[in-house]
Amino acid sequence: MRLELCGVTAGYGTSMVVRDVDLTVPGGQVVALLGPNGAGKTTLLNVVSGLLSPRSGRVLLDDVDRTKDGVDARAAAGLCHITESDSIYPGLTVGDNLRMFRTPKLAAESVERAVSAFPRLGQRLGQAAGSLSGGEQRMLSLARAYVQQPSLVLVDEISLGLAPMIVTEIFGYLRTLVREGSGLLLVEQYVTRALDMADLVYVLARGQVVFAGEPSELGSSDLIARYLGEEMTAPASKRSRSSRRSPAPRAG
Repeated sequence: MRLELCGVTAGYGTSMVVRDVDLTVPGGQVVALLGPNGAGKTTLLNVVSGLLSPRSGRVLLDDVDRTKDGVDARAAAGLCHITESDSIYPGLTVGDNLRMFRTPKLAAESVERAVSAFPRLGQRLGQAAGSLSGGEQRMLSLARAYVQQPSLVLVDEISLGLAPMIVTEIFGYLRTLVREGSGLLLVEQYVTRALDMADLVYVLARGQVVFAGEPSELGSSDLIARYLGEEMTAPASKRSRSSRRSPAPRAG
């Protein structure tokens, strides 16, 4: 699935967060969306998935204008959004969560596919999702992409708060998704890991694109020092707890 954002401007209330953004994710490729806190990355993902309507601009999926479509219509078209806050039902068991993720068009084997990809979840099918460790809850969130088999996955800060060993494991699952044909639009605090995976990179600052190109081009510029400094490359455990998003939408 090819994603195109054309002149997207969006925000919350009277506050504009992203302005006149053009962005393309070619089919089956990995695009890293980077930038400092508050740059508009989460807002842009919300526009793509339909959680937030843009004030202006268009969202195209495979050249079809989906700007006015809701979340369900975009999901049916092959889009999956893994949000920064865990996209799980904590009161349900792991097995029930996986079955909730499944769409009517997909066979029961899709749940087995997710369990095969995440053996640790397979050992906890009867356990309440809310009682899983932080890393296991992120795995369960990501398992939705294995169940639904989307064409494009939006991943928002999936490594936030996780130990480096678990982050490595999570990125292994992301690479498997790409090998199996899904494209990725990846917002990630670990810049080096994101660049290692990415075919293309966009850098946002104050709601606008300040760089678009290949990772090798970014490395030769001063943008890493200007916009992707210590806060973006440090482990989540060293970041301020105040940077975590509350349940209400925020500009980011």
